[in-house]
This record gives sequence, structure tokens and C-alpha cells, in this order.
Amino acid sequence: MSTLPVAFSDTFYKELCIKMTIGAWEAQNKRLDTLLSKLSDEQLAREVAPGRNSGVYLLGHLAAVNDGIIVLLGFGEKLFPWLDPIFLTGPDKSGLPKPAVAELKKCWLDVNAALSGHMANMEADQWFTRHTAVSEADFEKEPHRNKLSILISRTSHQSYHLGQMAFL
Repeated sequence: MSTLPVAFSDTFYKELCIKMTIGAWEAQNKRLDTLLSKLSDEQLAREVAPGRNSGVYLLGHLAAVNDGIIVLLGFGEKLFPWLDPIFLTGPDKSGLPKPAVAELKKCWLDVNAALSGHMANMEADQWFTRHTAVSEADFEKEPHRNKLSILISRTSHQSYHLGQMAFL
């Protein structure tokens, strides 16, 4: 078993973890962007499998989830809070009117651009502080409930739905 040189500092490891996590996040965003550029509005309107969510719903859902990251990481308020009742608290077939695909794609791009800008300005230590959905007392007991863990879990979530959308 090989070991890493002792010369690497805690800061080095923190920055390495952050770089890998952001790299995975950006890769998933790029994959979804590429898929969205290839799918027509009609294809996105289809269910990913019989009885499952439509591509339009999943796009809106992912935009709404990413919008929530802005709040969880303490960057400010959601850009598109009106997406929540349609794509987070309501199911695909709720009967609520859905925005046009072009509008959802713009929300997706805008929210990810905002997140990228904020994340680029974060110091390494900030990633290991608590996110806004965990109390100070709980964070003291569970320091893994930090901002970096939010990005990891949301990247995994995005990957799951990207896999579903690939069936379109």
C-alpha cells in the first residue's frame, strides 16, 4: 500500500477534495447541457419510462433543486422560487401549468451560472462550514453536514435524473 508524502498539508487535501467535487458537479452540468441541446421539446415532453416523470418535469425539478442550493450554501435567496410548487412539492401530473421548455432551460442555465460564480469565490475552509439546513448544535455533533456535502449529494441526485433523461 502506498502512502502520500507527508508534505501535503490539510489545506492541500481540502482544496483537492473541493476541486474533485466541483469537477464532478461541472461534469454533470455539462452532460445535462449536452443532452438538452440534443433533445427536442417533443422528446422532453415524453415520460422517461411508462408511468414515470417527463423530461420537462425533470428539467424543472433539477433547476428548482439547484436553485435551492443557493439558499443551502448561504449565497442568498432562490432566483426562481415559483418553480418549487410545480417541480418540488408537486408531482409531474399535478395539473399545474408548466413553463415552456425554453424558459426552463434558461432557469437551468441561470441558476448554474449563479452557483458557479458563488462557488468560485469560496475559500476552502468555507466548504467545511455548516449549510443553512443544519443547526449549529447538530453541526457540532455531525460536522460532515457541511456545504461540500450538499454539493456532493446534489451532484449524485443530478446524475440519477440525467440517467433517467438519457432514455428520452
